[in-house]
Amino acid sequence: MSSPRAAVGYQERPRLTSVEVCQVGNRRQRDQFLRFPWSIYRNDPVWVPPLLAERKEFLSTRKHPFFRHGAAVQFLAMADGQPVGRVLASDDPNYNAAHGTNTGCFGMFECIDDPGVAQALLDAAAGWLAARGRTQIMGPIDYSTNYACGLLIEGFETPPRVLMNHNPLYYVRLLENWGLRKAKDLYGWSFVISDYPTRKFGRVADRIARRGKVTIRPFNLKDKAAEIERCRAVYNAAWQSNWGFVRMSDPEFDHFANGLTQLVSPQLLLLAEADGKPVGLSLTLPDFNEAMRPLNGRLFKWGLPLGLLRFMLNCRKLHACRLVALGVVEEYRRRGLSELLIMRAAENARQQGITWAELGWTLEDNFAINHAIEAIGGVRYKTFRIYEKSLD
Repeated sequence: MSSPRAAVGYQERPRLTSVEVCQVGNRRQRDQFLRFPWSIYRNDPVWVPPLLAERKEFLSTRKHPFFRHGAAVQFLAMADGQPVGRVLASDDPNYNAAHGTNTGCFGMFECIDDPGVAQALLDAAAGWLAARGRTQIMGPIDYSTNYACGLLIEGFETPPRVLMNHNPLYYVRLLENWGLRKAKDLYGWSFVISDYPTRKFGRVADRIARRGKVTIRPFNLKDKAAEIERCRAVYNAAWQSNWGFVRMSDPEFDHFANGLTQLVSPQLLLLAEADGKPVGLSLTLPDFNEAMRPLNGRLFKWGLPLGLLRFMLNCRKLHACRLVALGVVEEYRRRGLSELLIMRAAENARQQGITWAELGWTLEDNFAINHAIEAIGGVRYKTFRIYEKSLD
């Protein structure tokens, strides 16, 4: 691993002597929280500015369905009247009930290269969780592993794909200096669709389908409500034993699914069925980050939807995608169904002009899925880490 001085986003700074951490409580503080990443990544050539409107909604206690069962707060670190760091602390009772744990999370961590600032931020998040009775902290995780999570520790030179994190390398040092230790690594895989021979692809996929007696079909928008229920059933069954997994609440799942079906071609949301029963699914998203990058976080300018129009035009020219979700229920695993779903998704993406895909993330010890990805030509190119620390 390269030196932190060579890391993307590194800035030599004198150590601050006075840092104040406050809980975000008004509009000005919220705007500072949302806009702070621009000061960290202004010299990072691969960073993708998030859409400010989407980030506002994500943090809104009125609009985001996580807050129907969970709680979260944001903290800002200030020095000389300027923000120098931020962090989100969240508490998901559903996760603790499912795993028999007493854990809270931190996420959306951004900080200048100053261990004192990082310590003050993480102390504030830990203090809030401890006051709620939690005895462990884990992260970076935004609410749960159903959302953005993991600190990038390898693969800084390539841009983050849709719904994936990106950060400077020095964050590793800041988090570990506070006492956080590895809980689990997550892998991102590179797959060059345009290099995959179409004829061989079709023969292999057809052979797996015949052998497993399964069919792969796209999401049916004309039967949307029932299709969402089929996806929910596979999602809950296929992921339930995975490390760190917590079921989305029904409002969370519906919120995600309804938004998704407005953006994604049905050919990129695939269901595997055996005797008419859904037994697997894959979800592929075009890399909307490619379309977002030129917008600098804004969909509107001078009161006009200029950014939105530009985004829509950019979406017609996307050449990358990300396989976000791939799951097969237990009794149909080890039959080549994961490989089949990947290959069908890749072929459908190819037909839409997409030439490259990121597959993941996957758990480092999910050997079945990792082997399936390697078997069809995937190459691991990024690693993310989730940390944990006892608060006792």
